[in-house]
Amino acid sequence: MDYETIIVERDGPLMTITLNQPERLNAMAPQMADEIGAAFYDLGAGENGARAVLITGAGKGFCSGADLSARGERSALAMNGGSHLALQNHYNPAISQVLRAPVPVVCAVNGPAAGVGCSLGLAGDFTIAGKSAYFLQAFVNIGLVPDGGSTWLLTRAIGRARATRMMMLGEKIGGEQAEEWGLVYKCVEDDALMDEARALAEKLANGPTLALKTMKQNIALAIDGSLQQVLLAEAEGQRLAGASEDAAEGGKAFLEKRKAQFKGR
Repeated sequence: MDYETIIVERDGPLMTITLNQPERLNAMAPQMADEIGAAFYDLGAGENGARAVLITGAGKGFCSGADLSARGERSALAMNGGSHLALQNHYNPAISQVLRAPVPVVCAVNGPAAGVGCSLGLAGDFTIAGKSAYFLQAFVNIGLVPDGGSTWLLTRAIGRARATRMMMLGEKIGGEQAEEWGLVYKCVEDDALMDEARALAEKLANGPTLALKTMKQNIALAIDGSLQQVLLAEAEGQRLAGASEDAAEGGKAFLEKRKAQFKGR
């Protein structure tokens, strides 16, 4: 499909999504949320499908949050339920698509990741932040509450105390502090961000796709599920992965002492 607020590029098995409203620090209007969701529906399947996704922002920011100007005045939203509808119909489905993607997702966070932009930046399987990046939940400053899944994401990533600090005090958490807290995978120099993120995304795109998908599902289950549920899921996942061509190639490469050439099937 044609996109107006994002740029979608394919380079072999890697899909790159660039939020493309740099004049507004990539503030996310409902249309952008819809287009992000559509891009994940457009991964494709089989040998020609994307096997990893890299998300970043154009210009000096990753995403400065929801684009309030695209939906009218904030007070009108609060009174008429517009924000609730926007979340249910646009923002929440987009974040869900990223979290449930059947392939690994890498987020390269450049500059601010605020509000729903923070949620998007943390929804990836790997989040790499530049040193000038920061994560912000500023809802408290305008009398609103965190949304877009940020309460769930933050609490599980950094624990109750730090999540409460971010949400109730509205503090900015810089890239280096985010790495120290375990909020992100890695913090790197700004000029190295895209090279690092692309190298990681390409490594994942050339990995054993079915095994990586199953790992994602099992990790998600482990957050809220019981030990017995996880044990059963792991056993079933191992059965499926073990029957894949990639597993056969991995075993053969191990015996032949060479690097495996996974095909994603």
